[in-house]
Amino acid sequence: MSPLDHELNETHFRVAIFGSARTTQNDPAYTLAHTLAGMIGKAGMDLVTGGGPGLMDAASRGYKQAKQNDRHHSIGLNIRLPREQSDAAHLDIKAEFDHFSDRLDHFIVLSNAFVVCPGGIGTLLELFYTWQLAQVRHIFSKPIILLGEYWAGLLNWVQGSILEAHLIDSGDLDLVYLASSCEEAFEIIQQSYEAYTRGDVAFCRKYNHYKLNISSSIRGHKT
Repeated sequence: MSPLDHELNETHFRVAIFGSARTTQNDPAYTLAHTLAGMIGKAGMDLVTGGGPGLMDAASRGYKQAKQNDRHHSIGLNIRLPREQSDAAHLDIKAEFDHFSDRLDHFIVLSNAFVVCPGGIGTLLELFYTWQLAQVRHIFSKPIILLGEYWAGLLNWVQGSILEAHLIDSGDLDLVYLASSCEEAFEIIQQSYEAYTRGDVAFCRKYNHYKLNISSSIRGHKT
């Protein structure tokens, strides 16, 4: 049995962090991913990333520096690309995939919460794949957290264009949470973790305090 197969049989609470492979260490988004991953590690949760450089590296570094023991792991799900992609540092478990679809499905199966940091097309793929599975109820009680004001414009477009065209329901927007800081993101993760340990399968409905009106979130105000 491979380390990843063994991990699939474990009942650890795991948080996936998605984000760009191109982000450098002097970018504020790098600090966001590093800080949040450290909070996850300190709290005794597992971490799942894409296993590559950039924000994936930021997360694995922050997690490694903060985790309290060897019972918890950072898992990297890397993708084989024509241009060789280097591994992120400090991963405990590594797996490589030839197909994005297989890799995405492992993210879904392994993770109990998803944090989406700034990124490009690959990150958007991860976001919308996860969001669609939540929309059609293929996954439950797994919050999707968009970290940083980077995402406010996208959500405003979704609300102003797709929702207004009646191509989605207003409830579909309730499946994602816009967090302006690591602290806001971690509060949602912590509530998820507490509900997970209680076996509360409906806890996502209890996040009203953290839900933001998309238009007002751009102005920085909670509803």
